[in-house]
Amino acid sequence: MARVAPTSGRRALTSGHDERYPDIFSPQAHRMGRWLGSFGIGLVYGYWAAANRRSGGPITATNLAFGLVSAVVFALLLAGMFRLSPRLPRELRAFVWFLFSGAAFGFLYNQTGVTVLMTIGLSLLFGVAIGVMVFYWVYTHEGYGRGGGRGPGSSQGAGPGAGPGSGPGATGSGAL
Repeated sequence: MARVAPTSGRRALTSGHDERYPDIFSPQAHRMGRWLGSFGIGLVYGYWAAANRRSGGPITATNLAFGLVSAVVFALLLAGMFRLSPRLPRELRAFVWFLFSGAAFGFLYNQTGVTVLMTIGLSLLFGVAIGVMVFYWVYTHEGYGRGGGRGPGSSQGAGPGAGPGSGPGATGSGAL
């Protein structure tokens, strides 16, 4: 069976690591980077929540405490999302990101003092947009990293050439 071979400038990812780019950081540095990235985004989120809550007024100790607690909670939830979501099927993954992003946006937006109905409406809109984008991303990138799923060299999916004799262990021409 004929299969499409990667072009000269691109290679199909099978191991989750693109061989064209050297991995100069250790696994420990990657783990630390994931935590520091979540922490940094959490700090921005906490500052934003505190700024929304004070509405341009003076910075107080309670406002600082509110921002710090918001930052820590958001950073922990975000780190949990980054750790949990890759293990979920694509539909559940998109739904979990919909819930997380909608709730995070709703919390920030509600600190400005708008009505609850406006907060709910915009949070649903924002969450749906993020959920659709995550679903699209996961659906179109399955199998290109971290193994499994659809993609070049995979037997899953109902694409052209998927049929009898194209599963694992099948012999034929055109194997990558």
